[in-house]
Amino acid sequence: MSIIAGLLVFGGAITAFIGGIWILVLAFQKSVLWGLGCLVIPLVSLVFVIMNWEETKKPFGINVLGAVIMVIGSMMMPTS
Repeated sequence: MSIIAGLLVFGGAITAFIGGIWILVLAFQKSVLWGLGCLVIPLVSLVFVIMNWEETKKPFGINVLGAVIMVIGSMMMPTS
């Protein structure tokens, strides 16, 4: 069971990473300041997603899906 849990955590992390990079690329396409803000300042990415929902809803969904998969995998991990 721990191998499956590890794969879920790893797969979820990769999925969340892809969604995050996609959002970062969209932010840099909007402007360099948005991109740098998303890269350096916490929660700027969330503000960017909210302000540009139509363009960012798919990568945000992928990011959230990856986080959910990671949480499920980590809950399946043995405790000791």
